[in-house]
Amino acid sequence: MNRIILALLGLLMVSCTGKQPELVRNQIQGGALGTSYSLIYLTHGSENFQKEIDSVFTAVNGSLSTYIPTSDISKINRGDTTVVVDAMFSDVFQLSKQVFQSTHGYFDPTVGVLVNAWGFGPGTQIAMDSTRVDSLLDYVGFDKVILTKDNTLKKESGPIYLDFNAIAKGYTIDRLARLMDTKGIENYLLEVGGELVAKGENRIKEKPWVVGIDDPQMGDTRQLKKTLFLKDRAMASSGNYRKFRVDSLTGKRYVHTINPKTGFTKNSNTLAATVIADNCAKADAYATAFMAMDLDDALKLLTSMRDLEAYIIYLDEQGDTQEFMTPGFEKRVVKR
Repeated sequence: MNRIILALLGLLMVSCTGKQPELVRNQIQGGALGTSYSLIYLTHGSENFQKEIDSVFTAVNGSLSTYIPTSDISKINRGDTTVVVDAMFSDVFQLSKQVFQSTHGYFDPTVGVLVNAWGFGPGTQIAMDSTRVDSLLDYVGFDKVILTKDNTLKKESGPIYLDFNAIAKGYTIDRLARLMDTKGIENYLLEVGGELVAKGENRIKEKPWVVGIDDPQMGDTRQLKKTLFLKDRAMASSGNYRKFRVDSLTGKRYVHTINPKTGFTKNSNTLAATVIADNCAKADAYATAFMAMDLDDALKLLTSMRDLEAYIIYLDEQGDTQEFMTPGFEKRVVKR
């Protein structure tokens, strides 16, 4: 009886004071998906979710990684028609289809056969010329792949190679955000390879989450081009300023963005694209598409899509650096 009374008194004291344990800044860092990650989340008391976080990375890799031979996507790419894909694969497939259609084919996961041929994927690099490119384009086109009602993949042609790497990283962050939500966490900033999801704010400092965008013209030296506030949104960037290959014989530079229309690597006046959306998979996909599209087409598409905000750095006809920002993006920029 005395124990019950003491317990009730303890509850009464907590309810009267209204005090909760102080917020703790938890941060987990590591490597996954071929890159690094940093996950910050605020809780009442220390909480370590490393095991659950590792499980998310493992599950995504098992479904979508083209670098793991035993993954579902690798089996499908080798011609296994019996693979029944999971919900993650289905999610990414359906969103990819939407972005493929809205960008008129400039976002295309079947570009993987070209990614490998140009030396940017896990497959075999080959000598490329216009004849070879034309032949490989026969295997490019996301409308040539169907996800059946039985959750198996039907390809129009065997050599078609799926590559979701331009959306999988963003999707993984969305899965990590879902994990945080199921834990009841209301304030977090999750980053994987530069892609971000922010929820709430930094309640410990009573300030919004502040994130940065790299300057694409600084080469190997990292310097921020912009900083901005991010709350309850996701952000992803794409650019050709770090990921490229130089031919050892000719010295020619090949950037990693490939135009699925022409089959060639895309050297354009667009240096970098950053997109803010309601989820990171969508932001990731559109940032990639804007790098493959001509600048005018990208800007035209942005005017018709109210659920996206974007920042594009490009060179004008005189070679001078210029910037484009949607009004919603500009409102988030930290004024100096």
